[in-house]
Amino acid sequence: MSANPSNKAPFLRLLAYMRPYRKDYILGALYSTLRKLMDIAPEILIGVAVDTVVRKENSLLGDIGFTAPKEQLTVLAILTLIIWVLESVTQYLYSIKWRNLAQIVQHKLRIDTYDHVQRLDLSTLEDKRTGTLLSILNDDVNQIERFLEDGVSQIIQITVSTVVIGALFFWVDPMIAMVAVMPIPIIFFGTFAFQRRLADKFITVREKAGLLGARLSNNLSSIVTIKSFSNENIEKAKIEEDSEAYRSANERAIVLSSLVTPVIRVAVLAGFLFTLVLGGLQTLDGTMEVGVFSVLVFLTQRLLWPLRDLAELTVLYQRSMASSKRVLDLLHIPIHIRSGDKKIDVKDIAGHIAFQNITFQYGDHLALNNIDIEISAGKTIGLVGESGSGKSTLMKLLMRFYEPTSGEVSLDGHALSSMHVSSLRRSIGFVSQDVFLFHGTIAENVAYGRPDASFEDIIEACKKAEAHSFIESLENGYDTIVGERGHRLSGGQRQRIAFARAILRDPPILVLDEATSAVDNETERAIQKSLHTISENRTTIIIAHRLSTVRHADCIYVMKNGEVIEHGNHDDLLKKQAMYAELWKLQIGEGL
Repeated sequence: MSANPSNKAPFLRLLAYMRPYRKDYILGALYSTLRKLMDIAPEILIGVAVDTVVRKENSLLGDIGFTAPKEQLTVLAILTLIIWVLESVTQYLYSIKWRNLAQIVQHKLRIDTYDHVQRLDLSTLEDKRTGTLLSILNDDVNQIERFLEDGVSQIIQITVSTVVIGALFFWVDPMIAMVAVMPIPIIFFGTFAFQRRLADKFITVREKAGLLGARLSNNLSSIVTIKSFSNENIEKAKIEEDSEAYRSANERAIVLSSLVTPVIRVAVLAGFLFTLVLGGLQTLDGTMEVGVFSVLVFLTQRLLWPLRDLAELTVLYQRSMASSKRVLDLLHIPIHIRSGDKKIDVKDIAGHIAFQNITFQYGDHLALNNIDIEISAGKTIGLVGESGSGKSTLMKLLMRFYEPTSGEVSLDGHALSSMHVSSLRRSIGFVSQDVFLFHGTIAENVAYGRPDASFEDIIEACKKAEAHSFIESLENGYDTIVGERGHRLSGGQRQRIAFARAILRDPPILVLDEATSAVDNETERAIQKSLHTISENRTTIIIAHRLSTVRHADCIYVMKNGEVIEHGNHDDLLKKQAMYAELWKLQIGEGL
């Protein structure tokens, strides 16, 4: 890959990406060329036929030995049959080759880009709007597919037609050829001039499409919030604004692109009239054979008329190149978090975690400052503190969603940067406050982290998460469809299923990030009872605002402004009469 791939023309970048399929597109180009040659041949045969009828035994066919009229007709019929068969065969071959290549490339491009997006670090993804990414992965890839399916072949055929027919014209009559091809430079110059102006406009169109897609995606996923605030009209107005921006961008591109066809049609007409008049005058004067004149008249249309397709082809090309740039730019975003080579079996991980001199910045914001925390294997620790103190950020560093600005995080003495990412993340069961369930059954969602789990194991995990009883009360039990993002379940039910999902995985490390925040008090108490059993023989990290959730932890770390300001067990921290003690008094009501 080039150090600066975005400096290359989008078509060259796309061609470089398609290098593994070089044989396919070379064959496609060959089939397109042969098809165009077969397409031109019938016009030449018409001229030969006219020449045969007018000059008979003195015709071109007569000169090569076919003097009898019936022989000449037979030869013409056989040649016509061969050409039509070859044209049909080559049309089939180029159509199949380009269409299949388009499907292969769009499939690979979409999968490669999606896989690349999955591997980007969270800080990069947080700068990208979901709707924009969806637009690139779907609309832009489809636009490239349409270009490869038909556009490339059209370009090849127009080029072949222009070169071959132009050569025939110069061979037959250089003077008429000069006049006939005179419009071609005008057509190409005008087309490329429009093309350069269209390029920026279609990039703007794709950007506006991405913004509109982002707005739609965001609104559809937050429809409950919109309805609860009766903000339907406000959101409709925002969609109208983004849609109008997309429409306006398209309108400006359409106005310019629509000018191409009339300009080309005038140039085509001029070339045809010149050939018709000059060739006709020479034929009347006897300086040009009737058959040759017929060929020139028909070939003039073949030479110039396909150029009218340059208008639509230019639009298709610029749309696809704008899409290619967006897709390939996304594909070339560097992956900052690289997986290490050290693969460790989950069964061999004890769970000893060390944060050593950890500092982390979001841009200019210092989120963590010189954090030193050591967690012995099998111990349970709590992280508490006000929102924004750095608790969740610390866990994202543990899971390598981010890299520390300085310092090192290690697991069982292995620097996380040296470990294979899959080894690390498979060793951690993570339950966050923001629970995401996939559209499917409850059983499928519980088994998401362990697809080979038996139904009995799924039930056991749900019992430990205090989810079994409510699941059994549902009409379809474990086969209940949860809906997109789990919207058919309550927040507490979703969180208990997420808890069961982490338990089923049976990881050596369990991270609970406000995992009981959305459950009722009774369920929280039940989960608290099961936590003692669940956390046995595994390292457990509990992030909580409710201090009752962490009061039985082996050690509690209190964080403020990205720093650990005190630590100890529950009783020790109460004795210190510092921040933890104040928070505890507030939560039990003594500080009111």
